[in-house]
Amino acid sequence: MKLGVHQINFDLPGGPASIGPMLRSLGEAAEEAGLDNLSVMDHYFQMEVAGGAEKAMLEGYTTMGFLAAATSTVELQLLVTGVTYRHPGLLAKIVTTLDVLSGGRAALGIGAAWYEEEHVGLGVPFPPLAERFERLEETVEIVRQMWSDDDGPYEGRHYRLGATINVPQPVRPGGIPVMIGGSGEKKTLALVARHADACNLFAGDDVGEVGRKLDVLRTHCDRERTDYDRIAKTIMWIGALDPTGPGADEFVALMERYAAIGITDVHIVPLTDDPVRFTAGLGTHIVPRLAQV
Repeated sequence: MKLGVHQINFDLPGGPASIGPMLRSLGEAAEEAGLDNLSVMDHYFQMEVAGGAEKAMLEGYTTMGFLAAATSTVELQLLVTGVTYRHPGLLAKIVTTLDVLSGGRAALGIGAAWYEEEHVGLGVPFPPLAERFERLEETVEIVRQMWSDDDGPYEGRHYRLGATINVPQPVRPGGIPVMIGGSGEKKTLALVARHADACNLFAGDDVGEVGRKLDVLRTHCDRERTDYDRIAKTIMWIGALDPTGPGADEFVALMERYAAIGITDVHIVPLTDDPVRFTAGLGTHIVPRLAQV
């Protein structure tokens, strides 16, 4: 099983000036620990559950560019990009730039967006949910086209591009993988079956519920006549974990149960003011064990 760290907290004891050094150290620690992925959120306001808009938040792709320079092996992505925040043609160019400058380490995670407060606050249009899903599908089609040999126009209901030119192209072998995040059974998982290389589901202790979502995904794949096995099944795990403590055994046992139903990757949120120490602990006590799962 692959392991990633998903950093969401930028309110540090040292204030804003300490964020850059922390992220650089986090990138170094992630690679020393043998992690596979490093990610941050795509938000402009901190989520209410994590303290709300008065708490610190960074722009995601600028942060990824910084981390690209601070790392050399770990995969980099937002978990996940909100479809409303960037025009799809520009998004394709942004992610391509990250891929080229990181030496082929970019992944695109994308979803329908949900945080209405930051849209209203910053003047970003927030269409109804049905339209956001339509835009999500068109966006995936556009980035796929821009990452192909087809540089012709794209005509959709919401987006019209005169020329999908993208030079340079991504350098990642096999192309940049596309993850569609979310667990909605009717729309999100159907889009995963139709378009994605990976899904991302929220996980706690209820392995059975995640397994049921995967069964729904398999049904969509059968309907779309796409290969269920080609899709990487990933989870976001948020919970109190001290990698150096007795809870490490329970966490590994839980991940073994997730692996048994087909989960291939787990993204852990460090619930701590010292994510660097947390990540180093993962490398010592968790990564070698998950590599055997």
